[in-house]
Amino acid sequence: MNKTKLLIAALVIAGCADAFAGQMYRDALIEGIPHVTQKPDFCGEACVEMYLRGKGFKVDQDFVFDQSGLDPLKGRGCYTPELARAMKNIGFDAGDVWYFAAADKPAQMEAQWRELHRDLLRGVPSIVCMHYDNPPRASEHFRLVVGYDGKADEVIYHEPAEEGGGNRRMRRQRFIELWPLMYQPDRWTVIRLRLDPSHRAQDNVLTAATGLTNADYAQHIMRLKKKLPAEGFTILIERPFVVIGDEKPEVLKYRARKTVRWAVDKLKQDFFKKDLDEILDIWLFKDNESYRKHTKSIFNDDPTTPFGYYSPQHNALIMNIATGGGTLVHEIVHPFMRANFPACPAWFNEGIGSLYEQCREAGGHIHGSTNWRLAGLQKAIQAKQVPTFKKLTSTTDLQFYSRDSGTNYAHARYLCYYLQEQGLLVKFYHEFVANHKDDPTGYETLKKILETDDIDAFQKKWESFVLRLTFP
Repeated sequence: MNKTKLLIAALVIAGCADAFAGQMYRDALIEGIPHVTQKPDFCGEACVEMYLRGKGFKVDQDFVFDQSGLDPLKGRGCYTPELARAMKNIGFDAGDVWYFAAADKPAQMEAQWRELHRDLLRGVPSIVCMHYDNPPRASEHFRLVVGYDGKADEVIYHEPAEEGGGNRRMRRQRFIELWPLMYQPDRWTVIRLRLDPSHRAQDNVLTAATGLTNADYAQHIMRLKKKLPAEGFTILIERPFVVIGDEKPEVLKYRARKTVRWAVDKLKQDFFKKDLDEILDIWLFKDNESYRKHTKSIFNDDPTTPFGYYSPQHNALIMNIATGGGTLVHEIVHPFMRANFPACPAWFNEGIGSLYEQCREAGGHIHGSTNWRLAGLQKAIQAKQVPTFKKLTSTTDLQFYSRDSGTNYAHARYLCYYLQEQGLLVKFYHEFVANHKDDPTGYETLKKILETDDIDAFQKKWESFVLRLTFP
């Protein structure tokens, strides 16, 4: 038998012999605390949620995580210091939290139990950090201790890691065996956080945050890390997105700040008042080889474009960033359009998206510039192959994407470009959104914005405008 097992055996034997010279500990049970199953790695947060729900507060483990101040980019739940900080911020007196017991003095562990039992008798449960099963190699885990059965000599606890884990029982000796964390062979660490509410916890009204929270991002990153290749990738949070890439970290940070954040801020400024209600990933692969390889290995996709695409199925924007940031800005438009104008027809969705493939800031606003789509459109105009605006706006999504899609994209883009240059694009968008039930294609709204009923005459004017444009 190794040294650790000998010490545990001595502790258990001494613990059984102690107990106040054979006197049984009194029964204690704190009722009214519901059991809650934890989210991944949120065992401590779930323990606090259980107690708060028992007190009538409609907050959850995400709320507890958010009180900790833990950076969600770490992709984990609270460790003891962060959980103690969250509890303090909520209004609990957690006590000293870290205690110690000499490995060769089992009575010190018994003294720790006596203090926990004393709190139970006065209605104060404890969160303990202990081994999940056999020490010392078992993972560390938070459990909520809610009672003690003196006749059976069993500790009663809520197990957050398992469905139906309420009012579980464990022999007290077994509990004392699993409780100490053996970071040092001769001096064990004993962790206990008392759920003792101060006056502030009782007086304050605790309310859960709305929208995407730090806890949502932490859970998302935990899942994301399971998808990542072994190494070479960096993860950044640029709300409402998570940016993942295999370029150098400083390059990825620059793209996240100067492209993603800039585009989101400017698009929301003019168009999109509603934020996303889900976290989307932006995957930036450094070159075509990486793009092709990882879209297959991570998403099982074979991309049909060398630039990148938006995948609602994977809640992701997937980019070959070596082709430039224009496609990235284009694709950022789509999830925001989906959240703010779900009935938007393809012609306008892609018109706005492709407008900002080539963009800059002008007067504090996002501004599309001419781009590579211009030459093809000018040739189509000269060959009299450009459809009417009534036909463009009446295309179904299938027709827009499958029938002469190159001209459709350019046609829609440069209609949006014209509206932008006349100071009418933002106004058109908001009126289209407001009137889409009566005007699902946007055709009538377009006539209203242009202040004309003669769209054929406008088309001739627009074509002359386009033919005068240049790129580069």
